[in-house]
Amino acid sequence: MTASTTRRFSLPRPHSLMGQMLLAVAAALLLVQGLGAALVYRAQRDGYEAGMLNGATFNLLNETRGPGSFGHHRNRDGGDGGDGGPGGPRGPFSGPPPRGFRLEYSTNSPQKQGEARDAHAEGILRQILKNQNFPASEIVVLHRTVAGDPFAAQSTRHRAERLNLSADMVKNMLADHLLVVGVKPTGNGSWLVSRVRSPQAANMLLVPIILQTLVIYIVLVGAVALILRRITRPLAALTKRVEAFAVAPEVQHQLAPTGPEDMRRLIEAHNAMESRISAMLDEKDVMLGAIGHDLKTPLTALRVRIESVEDETERARMAMTIEDIVHTLDDILSLARVGRPSDPIERTEVSSLVISVVEEYEDMGEPVDLLDTRRIAAQVRPTWLRRALRNLISNALRYGQTARVSLEHEQGRAVILIDDDGPGIPETDIGSMMNAFTRGDPSRNSATGGAGLGLALARAIADQHGGALRLSNRRDAQGAIVGLTARLEIPSD
Repeated sequence: MTASTTRRFSLPRPHSLMGQMLLAVAAALLLVQGLGAALVYRAQRDGYEAGMLNGATFNLLNETRGPGSFGHHRNRDGGDGGDGGPGGPRGPFSGPPPRGFRLEYSTNSPQKQGEARDAHAEGILRQILKNQNFPASEIVVLHRTVAGDPFAAQSTRHRAERLNLSADMVKNMLADHLLVVGVKPTGNGSWLVSRVRSPQAANMLLVPIILQTLVIYIVLVGAVALILRRITRPLAALTKRVEAFAVAPEVQHQLAPTGPEDMRRLIEAHNAMESRISAMLDEKDVMLGAIGHDLKTPLTALRVRIESVEDETERARMAMTIEDIVHTLDDILSLARVGRPSDPIERTEVSSLVISVVEEYEDMGEPVDLLDTRRIAAQVRPTWLRRALRNLISNALRYGQTARVSLEHEQGRAVILIDDDGPGIPETDIGSMMNAFTRGDPSRNSATGGAGLGLALARAIADQHGGALRLSNRRDAQGAIVGLTARLEIPSD
């Protein structure tokens, strides 16, 4: 199976639009189908119970109104006269007799001590007997298994012996559900007990309802899933395209409009906006390149001309001013182009890159110390990452006189820490300090140098790699600021 096929048939994530809509539809459908299934089951169960009660009433009326009237068939052998056996008396009902046992006559109620009665069924049976003009002073309806009723169990075993049934068949017959109906006729001291067997009553009702519910559930949820997939697939593709364009705003190929009409119009509008943004960025790059070329040419001419200045002090000041202008111009152009880098992403050993940058400063005699590092690989643009590290280390040296660099690995990210011993930054100004043309020294003192673009460029480079740059003050035990920590994070492999 290919990767594309795997993505096509992958399950939706719970937090996605399709996942949440499917969960909502599935929950609502489950509730409705559950209520419907419960009502159907209850109706079928009531109908099934009414049928069993009618069967029990058939036995009562057939026995008491038959040729021998009341007491004609007494329980002499305990045999099972149900299941349509011949010789049973016929009453006013037509058709085959129900699956039941011979009537039992007893002076005691069939209810055992602690056994629960079915009041609902007793009410139905009382109405049935009333309609048949059968007066009853007391009615008892009970639910048992055949094995739990001595009379029914004995009759079943006798019948099994006569028919030479297997042990498994006997076991299944004893496990059947049994409806026991006891009626005490008005003016008579004896109880008439009728028994009706209903094998596997629960399964007969539940299995069809469950299957029906599952089929409806699968069909409806499947249809909703297909509709949602038609909507969410182009939306997911558009989301990925927007994410990719945010990292690298280049129009290599536009997204093909798919899905419903509303989604097609949205994709077409995005394609138009993407093309316009890309054209504006291209125009900006051309303009910046022209500005850089046009400004650097006269600056180079000025460098040549200041050589004719006889005063060495003045010549040095002019050269320094030109150098500052060139550095500022380079930073401005770099900051403008950081969102559209030309160099490719490479898998790089971040620790080696950090060590090489620190060694550059050590070779120049700068107080930069390398602390703990770990071997971490990441997909980066090495040139830009070196530029960010140089800006942060230079910033630490400029305001804190020393710099300590370390590399850690935290939750799938390479974390580069640059500590200094400078005065720190007021907490209210930390956020704005990473904006362009913002300096820690507002006096523009030439000793601190720079145009306030170093931190802004470092943050833009971190954002370009999907990471972040954070500044925080370090404090001693008394809470006084003792330095600043620059934390540069980038995703690692």
